[in-house]
Amino acid sequence: MNTSTSNKPRMSRNSKLTLCAAVLGLALLFVFDGMFDRFTMQIFKLCAINIILALSLNLINGFTGLFSLGHAGFMAVGAYTCAILTMSPEQKEVNYVLQPIAPWLSSVYLPFLPSLLIAGLLAGFIGWLLGVISLRLRDDYLAIATLGFSEIIRVILTNASTVTNGALGLKGLPRFTTMWWAWGSAVVITLFLVLLIKSSYGRAFKSIRDNEIAAESMGVDVFGMKVLSFTISSFLAGIAGGLLAHYLTTIDPKQFIFLKTFDILLIVVLGGVGSITGSVVAAIVVTIAMEALRFLDGPLNLGFMMTNGVPGLRMVFFSALLMVVVIYRQQGLMGKSEFSWDALSSIGLLPRRGARCEKGGKQ
Repeated sequence: MNTSTSNKPRMSRNSKLTLCAAVLGLALLFVFDGMFDRFTMQIFKLCAINIILALSLNLINGFTGLFSLGHAGFMAVGAYTCAILTMSPEQKEVNYVLQPIAPWLSSVYLPFLPSLLIAGLLAGFIGWLLGVISLRLRDDYLAIATLGFSEIIRVILTNASTVTNGALGLKGLPRFTTMWWAWGSAVVITLFLVLLIKSSYGRAFKSIRDNEIAAESMGVDVFGMKVLSFTISSFLAGIAGGLLAHYLTTIDPKQFIFLKTFDILLIVVLGGVGSITGSVVAAIVVTIAMEALRFLDGPLNLGFMMTNGVPGLRMVFFSALLMVVVIYRQQGLMGKSEFSWDALSSIGLLPRRGARCEKGGKQ
């Protein structure tokens, strides 16, 4: 009997499906870019930025088991760093009217990509520094420390007028955050986190989350892994902050108050603390719902009565939704589960692997 075998590795069915999904996603981006109006595309880009923010916070809260409330501070660092580096000297002269910009920054002018990476690195460095100082704290104490850090960053941004232009903020930033930049960054960061969580580092993060004492007894450097997780998360938040600055084209310190961290935490909890898939899905749903429910902030006609506009009413709705989720489904939409092609096969949406071989019987 002659048998011929090939030594060439064959692409698995799941890899083929993933590649097809990626190609389809790129095609949809191209179609959406030409089909929808500018406002819709702005919302679509914001979905991608919120995906990055949700994933960065979920890495700390969901996969490592740390309770951090300082994400708005890292976003602010990334946003201001990227904005200042990409502004031309002429733009800086127009913005800094009350006090001139520091001389060492006046002539600095970099392209968007290196500025974005520097913004992420600076946020990551500050996250590492904060982690080394505060990550020996636990639970509520760590949350309070990180919340205090976020407020310190906001106060510094307000008062460092020669660097950040103080309370006036920065206006007229170049609109570098196109749909391709936003979604390209979101896809790359999502793939990076998937690979990270599947690696030995990801297993170490989850072991710390599940049982810190047991993880340490098995040889895991608990403190070192906590600092690493916090640093990566801060880096990603800085990247998202840079993208957000060039999405809005105007930033000021009031945009980075605690409420911004609450918005991200809402997405993480609704999607599932400890699920990459849940964060991605929840970021898209919540971002779109935030805009769809904007009418709640204005006058409402209830049929039998008219109500005056109540600014912030939609946030009351989302706060109530968060309370319901915490009470009745604490694991969120996905819990700790992830999307997989095999799961779709198990419920009949895709054919099972090897189905054609089973029909033919033994050869």
